[in-house]
Amino acid sequence: MQNFIAQHTTVATERTVCRLLGIDGVDDIGVPMPNVVVAHLAENHLLGAGAALMLGNAMAHLGKSPQKIAEGISSGQIHLSKIPMGDVAVITQAINTTAVQSVEKIRANRMAREDFLAQHPDRQAPLLYVIVATGNIYEDITQAQAAVAQGADIIAVIRTTGQSLLDYVPYGATTEGFGGTYATQENFRLMRAALDEAGHAAGRYIRLCNYASGLCMPEIAAMGALERLDVMLNDALYGILFRDINMKRTMIDQYFSRVINGFAGIIINTGEDNYLTTADAVEEAHTVLTSQFLNEQFALLAGLPEEQMGLGHAFEIAPDVKNGFLYEIAQAQMAREIFPTAPLKYMPPTKFMTGDIFMGTVQNALFNAATVMTGQKIHLLGMLTEAIHTPFMSDRAQALDSAGYIAHTMADMANEIEFKQDGIIQQRAAEVLDKACGLLATIEQNKLFATLEQGIFAGIKRGRDAGKGLDGVVLKAEGYFNPFIDMMLAGD
Repeated sequence: MQNFIAQHTTVATERTVCRLLGIDGVDDIGVPMPNVVVAHLAENHLLGAGAALMLGNAMAHLGKSPQKIAEGISSGQIHLSKIPMGDVAVITQAINTTAVQSVEKIRANRMAREDFLAQHPDRQAPLLYVIVATGNIYEDITQAQAAVAQGADIIAVIRTTGQSLLDYVPYGATTEGFGGTYATQENFRLMRAALDEAGHAAGRYIRLCNYASGLCMPEIAAMGALERLDVMLNDALYGILFRDINMKRTMIDQYFSRVINGFAGIIINTGEDNYLTTADAVEEAHTVLTSQFLNEQFALLAGLPEEQMGLGHAFEIAPDVKNGFLYEIAQAQMAREIFPTAPLKYMPPTKFMTGDIFMGTVQNALFNAATVMTGQKIHLLGMLTEAIHTPFMSDRAQALDSAGYIAHTMADMANEIEFKQDGIIQQRAAEVLDKACGLLATIEQNKLFATLEQGIFAGIKRGRDAGKGLDGVVLKAEGYFNPFIDMMLAGD
């Protein structure tokens, strides 16, 4: 699969190169300038050559910045296809001189985060993760700062419904969204500043989370790296399964997005919890573990270390299953032992929340207990009003109080308990692991694309040449290069 990735590029990957070269803004009809440049490359059959090569050639000939070249393309004054190809060494030098500026900004952001954490280390207990999703970035800021004051450690700004299917990134601050707020670089900047302010007041570093997924996966990773986001939803398979994005497009885009996240020190969150919204958590538990293994390996191939892999899983066994809590503990403890250095992301019960807030509070309390008992790191809080409405600030406050109480009163529980030899928990974990190993062997034999066509994960079948975004995939031409992958993997 990595050989396939290395041979191809996509419109999103090339737009990301444009953004990291400083191309920003929109044209006179609101089209983002990176889209303008990449559409120009595609129309002139230059996409396979890559944005870096073609922009670098124009920089060497015209003496203009990438932004000015983009504006010239937009106005029709510059045609990259009409500029004679120059010396490759000169082109590379021109591009690298510009590229290093973004790389250094991202490095400085990582150092700023690490410096703050050195002075104010994370609490021993799980990092408490809450969501804001008003559609209005300014209202999100109000709710996020309130959650920080109540004890939240991670604020996730949910994206507006459907943004993952847009093949462009909206521009500027936004005040309207559906079920969430648009992911834009300006929204990232505004929320980052607000959380820094709240974090200084609280005396701890507050992590900002968004979504590097969908048709603009690497672009949003780049925007997050430039604005010092800390956590990104960034699964190798999620867009294929749950958004019907073409698998070839997704696999190529996830690689560059993870190179960026790895260099920026951003923790990725993977989406295995979503499997359990469509598949049974007892019968299909091994597919969650299998996907965690796949996500781990694709991340390692992109240079992202285990310490930044928030591999996902969820507390989603039906309440009427006898010993269901023991099975939940088995799954969580197994993941913790198999991926000992990964900051695992543990998701709350949602599938079997009915709107009965009293029962929901009990389910969330058991989830909170499982989190502490198995040493999970990123703890997305369950809400007692799940299945009723988008949580109020008071709902988040109750969730934070409950999780904080359980984390404190059970602080050292994970170090105090052992599991009965050959008991229900050990046998369940062994069963899931054996099935996962068998499924991995099948995938090795059949290959990943065929596996996805067969509906192994979440019971969802996808065609390798179906789905959204395939027309944005091209073979790399001779001379193609991406300076950011080389610099970021080298750590330069």
